[in-house]
Amino acid sequence: MKIAEIRELSTEDLMERLRTEQKNYTEMKLNHAVSPLENPSQIKAARRNIARMKTVLRQRELNK
Repeated sequence: MKIAEIRELSTEDLMERLRTEQKNYTEMKLNHAVSPLENPSQIKAARRNIARMKTVLRQRELNK
């Protein structure tokens, strides 16, 4: 997910997406520990998406 797409979302939608992404990230990490994922770079991409979302939420919080 690109930063421009993240900025277009409303705060509520962004928070919901963040919760979903965090849940998927945790599941991916657990599954990878048991049996290796086909594409382990998905873990890195998910982690970076979470960071992008948190950054945008923090920017919105500071701008209020």
